[in-house]
Amino acid sequence: MARSQSNQSTSARDIVEPSGEETEFVFFSGKGGVGKSTVSCATAAWLADNDYETLLVTTDPAPNLSDIFGQSIGHEVTAIDGIENLSAIEIDPDTAAEEYRQETIEPMRELLGDEEIRTVEEQLNSPCVEEIAAFDNFVDFMDSPEYDAVVFDTAPTGHTIRLMELPSDWNAELEKGGSTCIGPAASMEERKRDYERAIDTLQDDERTSFAFVGKPEDSSIDEIERSAGDLAELGIESQLLILNGYLPESVCEDPFFEAKRADEQAVIERARAEFDADATATYPLQPGEIAGLDLLADVAGVLYDGDEATVDIGAATDVDDGGRGDGAVDFDATADADAVVEQLTPGEETQYLFFTGKGGVGKSTVASTAATKLAEAGHETLVVTTDPAAHLEDIFGEPVGHEPTSVGQDNLDAARIDQEEALAEYREQVLDHVTEMYQEREDTQIDVDAAIANVEEELESPCAEEMAALEKFVSYFDEDGYDVVVFDTAPTGHTLRLLELPSDWKGFMDLGSLTKGAAPAKGDQYDEVIETMKDPDRSTFAFVMYPEYTPMMEAHRAAADLRDQVGIETSLVVANYLLPEEYGDNAFFANRRAQQAQYLAEIRDRFDAPLMLAPLRRDEPIGIDELSAFGEEITGLTDIADADAPEVTPS
Repeated sequence: MARSQSNQSTSARDIVEPSGEETEFVFFSGKGGVGKSTVSCATAAWLADNDYETLLVTTDPAPNLSDIFGQSIGHEVTAIDGIENLSAIEIDPDTAAEEYRQETIEPMRELLGDEEIRTVEEQLNSPCVEEIAAFDNFVDFMDSPEYDAVVFDTAPTGHTIRLMELPSDWNAELEKGGSTCIGPAASMEERKRDYERAIDTLQDDERTSFAFVGKPEDSSIDEIERSAGDLAELGIESQLLILNGYLPESVCEDPFFEAKRADEQAVIERARAEFDADATATYPLQPGEIAGLDLLADVAGVLYDGDEATVDIGAATDVDDGGRGDGAVDFDATADADAVVEQLTPGEETQYLFFTGKGGVGKSTVASTAATKLAEAGHETLVVTTDPAAHLEDIFGEPVGHEPTSVGQDNLDAARIDQEEALAEYREQVLDHVTEMYQEREDTQIDVDAAIANVEEELESPCAEEMAALEKFVSYFDEDGYDVVVFDTAPTGHTLRLLELPSDWKGFMDLGSLTKGAAPAKGDQYDEVIETMKDPDRSTFAFVMYPEYTPMMEAHRAAADLRDQVGIETSLVVANYLLPEEYGDNAFFANRRAQQAQYLAEIRDRFDAPLMLAPLRRDEPIGIDELSAFGEEITGLTDIADADAPEVTPS
């Protein structure tokens, strides 16, 4: 069990350094964009430098280990250049799924006939095979005696919880025997034993350490505390908290940044006092990005060797700021307010706005601000979050439930997809339909009770959760009475997965599966949703990022995947957290501004879409009034009300 913070005597080094002869595992999780991958890479490199044979594994669908180490890594275990004892792998979900299918089918070919093999192949076309396949890779690396330590850079928080739940979920499913959507249970006895072993290892705090990485922000700590509670319910203790990116005292020389630093330090103190971890460590914001072995060594030195945190203001790369000389961003020349308004304003039919991007880029705040300004302009607006780590409730300061409810302003409702409620709705919908379908049949040879019992059993599969979330997502395309539906989506890799699902599940239904029998009209409905998402007159896809290399490249790669795999074009780009010109008049912030200007120019080159600019604020906007005021600062949002509708004052 984790010790309370007040009795803390353990160091971060004690937690991550192997202490026995068996392989030990270190998991890093947290909200996206908090430096989780950087800390994971720094930790793995530090362990390797201390003569531990180390493997670094990322389970994030949008990995960036290659960017940090400056070399290609990919789906194969790859030795890291310049560091003895260190290898890494980026698990690719598509490759993992195909490997899983082949490994499942091959042993059966000599035992089953062609027709039976085709049946198994159809089962393995289930979209949830990708989930279990990625997890199988994860389980494989938990049985790696050739390594002293395996470091996991996991997907953003909500999806990490899902990953940790999978061993128990699939183990329970396989206990029942019979056929599952991941293959026949009888053929998976060995995997069942693997899952049981994974459960035991995850719950063994002598072999498994779990660390959260966060920013010094209240919302980040709130999410970590919720996630730590979820993990505790699974028998997994959180042992280390790392707060990354606090403002150095030496560079905060004006009221704006002095106040931001004071707020950050208050959050750090709160985390030390409240969060139940064995150790807490911090690392400061640097003037440039952290990449390359020297900077990773600096991070590890502060976290694990007790080195003093230093900020080398000359470390940022010299960049071209367009000849201005001050590195500041020329908002008027860079953004296109009219084009932004055109992308956001609805026509005669309901408009669907999708805000997506790497976690931690302010996606939820931008989506909520856009929804607020659209409602002010008189458009009936619904904002929905599909993110498992949803915090619309924190942003609006109002309760946000599974069904649309008002959040304190005329024309504005909000909702979040609650996984448990979505699953309950889906179960009821499927069972009602199956019952009705069998009652209408005159075939007396069918045992109706047995057929319904079989459907109920299939609905216990973990796959049903994914299908239920998709059903709820699709249902928002049928919401009557809204001019605009704004989707605050899960972090990039998971958003792409969600948007692929209508096509994937439609193909699975067409195979004549249970799902097709239970919901025969869904294929046509999914076709309509797919076509709506592809229609640039009906749907706007906006990638949110801050102007740094990793979020920009992740968004660029995801936009290419969205175009190539789903047929959806990016229609808007949001650059967030731009440093205000009137504050931070020193070399540290000049370097960061110049870096931002460089990346803004690169964003314009990489994305053929209008650019919306949003400034850094001292505090995240909370409540309708602050969201409305923030909207006045974001390019294009202040002009929406002037486009075609009178303003409506908040109620």
